[in-house]
Amino acid sequence: PSVDVVCTLRESLKSNKNYIFYCQSCGDVVVKDRKFLRVLPLPSENWSDLVEEWCCHPDPFARSTLHPQHGDCFLGDTFFLLNSENESHVSESPKSKENTRVICKRCKTMLGETVSSDTIKYYVTEVIIQLAEGSFSPTPRSQFVQSVVAQCLLELSSAKSTFRFTIKGDNGKTYILIWLLNSDTLLVESLGSSSSHSIFTPFGDILMPSSGPVETWNAVKVLYKPCIKCRNKDLAVAWENDMGVHPLKFPSETCLELLLILGLSTASLPPSLRCMNSFQV
Repeated sequence: PSVDVVCTLRESLKSNKNYIFYCQSCGDVVVKDRKFLRVLPLPSENWSDLVEEWCCHPDPFARSTLHPQHGDCFLGDTFFLLNSENESHVSESPKSKENTRVICKRCKTMLGETVSSDTIKYYVTEVIIQLAEGSFSPTPRSQFVQSVVAQCLLELSSAKSTFRFTIKGDNGKTYILIWLLNSDTLLVESLGSSSSHSIFTPFGDILMPSSGPVETWNAVKVLYKPCIKCRNKDLAVAWENDMGVHPLKFPSETCLELLLILGLSTASLPPSLRCMNSFQV
């Protein structure tokens, strides 16, 4: 989908500006009129596993936690951390080790999870961030998920030369194995074809947006394998133990949405182009 649908968090979030965070699913206000003094990127989620390779003495970071203070926003690969600041716009599930989900009060969608008593993690697939002086403009769900995930893959492949990813849910399960094939694909469809117009998603929008007489979309081409219902279990274990594979964590429901989006995209291709080796395209 168009790059205009979503821009990177590092580009959209600036210090000393007021922002409002909306639930992407229903548009309800999640965080109201928040100004950040610092917007800082976090290291990779598995950074602590590499400390032994860096240090010749015991882990100096063992007791350190990277939690945002008042006025901080920390950016991860698929999430951002905020200081809760007694936020009242979302409801939390009952506190337990199994269930620390942060839920939208209006539509009950999972937006993130509590990391500590004063830190909330929000997933980039679940919220829209806009300047306080702007107005909320909804984006179709499947287009938003596609754009955000594609942006994550592009950023990580560029920064880390990583091209294989495991898509994990907040429950710890692996849902999809993704191999980024190329990032400069341009899809073109003439008016005579109606294939994409017939593909409606359960999210209420067409899989691909229209952009004029001849429809064109920038796209990333990926190979993928589903891992639900114990499919591709051995390969998933091998990828999880491979340092060259980068894990991406999203809410479990979003992982299923992404799997459905990938399946619909594959089904829109000619049969001869839907598979490569044992992967789907």
